[in-house]
Amino acid sequence: MGRAPRHEPVGGIVHVTTRGVRREEIFVDDLDRRMFIAFLAQSVYRCRWSCLAYCLMANHFHILLALSGPNLSRGMHRLNGLYARRFNERHGHTGHLFEARFASVAVETEEHLLEAIRYIVLNPVRAGICSDPADWPWSSFRATAGLESCPRFLAVGRVRRLFGRGKPAAELYGAFVRERAVLHVGM
Repeated sequence: MGRAPRHEPVGGIVHVTTRGVRREEIFVDDLDRRMFIAFLAQSVYRCRWSCLAYCLMANHFHILLALSGPNLSRGMHRLNGLYARRFNERHGHTGHLFEARFASVAVETEEHLLEAIRYIVLNPVRAGICSDPADWPWSSFRATAGLESCPRFLAVGRVRRLFGRGKPAAELYGAFVRERAVLHVGM
């Protein structure tokens, strides 16, 4: 019996995550991370997604996507498949890199959207890797907060508009994320 098809809300937003098999590393070094981001950019363009946020951790990743068509499964299959093949070739591995298909959760409200945006970029803070999300170069935080140039595939304008217009929007986004980061660091 086959798997049930995933809900792919056209025009909707989904929080997508994939974890390494047995929670093993899927990103060994910065070259792996740059390679994955290049494949993510290709997938965003090819599938006509809008990427609102992302974060690469050692053994998993998070992506927040706005879908333009019912192509999430096909696009994620391609993204994860390409990356796994290149990762295995590069590191001399065989077999599965990811423990399962990707997981996805539909974002239904603006409050959920804001929390998903914050949750994704706070992953390294919650993991104790850094105390400020700006210190982690492998997420969308720095670009969205206006601290570095924005990769072309990242829809920072769409996220910033949730916080206003112009430069203050980037600063308000940064403050919004950091207000929760303080809670995690103080734990």
